[in-house]
Amino acid sequence: MPDPIIFASDLRRSGTRAVAIGLAAVVGILALAAVFLFLNLPDAGAFNAQVEQIFVDNDLTTQAEVKLLNILALSGTAFSETLSSYRIVIFVLLVFSAALLLAALGAIVMLVMLNRRMAQIERAGIEVNSLMISREEKTVYLNNLGFKLTDAALETLSVLAEARLDDEVLSGAQIESVISGKAETDCEEAAGATRIKRLRDTLGNQIVSELLVKNIARRGYVLSVGKDVIRML
Repeated sequence: MPDPIIFASDLRRSGTRAVAIGLAAVVGILALAAVFLFLNLPDAGAFNAQVEQIFVDNDLTTQAEVKLLNILALSGTAFSETLSSYRIVIFVLLVFSAALLLAALGAIVMLVMLNRRMAQIERAGIEVNSLMISREEKTVYLNNLGFKLTDAALETLSVLAEARLDDEVLSGAQIESVISGKAETDCEEAAGATRIKRLRDTLGNQIVSELLVKNIARRGYVLSVGKDVIRML
């Protein structure tokens, strides 16, 4: 059984899902903490309720006692208003802290992903971000760079592209069968491998000419890389 093929785009999508799940988990935890905090805050009307209960349970007749309870009631009202304002302040602080935490987490995740991405680019050298095959022009466009192909190489690349769209892996015999129209049992593995080799040679030479070795008219050839990146070991 062949090993599963892992592509950079698949890793990027899985990383995006992991980031989304992480952010959702952070938001959920903050929401639960906010609910727990607000549920455990004292009731703003609890003090007034206690003063009212004192009026009900006791027979207060003197002017001084009634005045004292009025003062307590006014104090309870002031306390409830202060507590309500505290609730608003706490809610605003929670919102700001959640926003700052999410922003910091997002920045850290983006930096980590960017570092990994840069490391992958450094290891891979060239990564194909777009692939367009033009049968009329007999040209394949890789990252908006056009490369001319022979009819045989273009057919081979088209078969591989269609197989990739269907998430299929083709053997050499299957490639030869699709291109030639013969039965797979009548095709040899070497024939398909030869087509792949010719495609690699044709396309590889053009990529090297476009990205690495430049031909300067009437002068010669030169590497299209900076002098500071060359190391001789």
